Amino acid sequence: MFDIGFWELILISVLGLVVLGPERLPVAIRSVARFVNSAKSMANNVKEELDHELKIHELQENLKKAENMGMKDMSPELQESVEELKEAAKSVQQPYKASSTSKQPPSSQSQD
Repeated sequence: MFDIGFWELILISVLGLVVLGPERLPVAIRSVARFVNSAKSMANNVKEELDHELKIHELQENLKKAENMGMKDMSPELQESVEELKEAAKSVQQPYKASSTSKQPPSSQSQD
């Protein structure tokens, strides 16, 4: 990612030691390391969510293609697996539907 060599790291360390001093330098290094680790974990979480969404989208497209091709001409084993895939797609979408339907406006209450 960054092209930082050994001598650049030594220079940054010496400058950090001179600017921050020996008491604050370890604290600064720890806080920078924590920030970098949290940024990496957040990037990994976003990547995993995108991969999951892409797999769901691909599954839905494959189901639509299978329906368009005519599912009546398929073997019973293949029809059974398509039905299992449909159930899996519905179960994945159910938490999203449940959360959107549970957010109903509160009923009108009398105010004093």
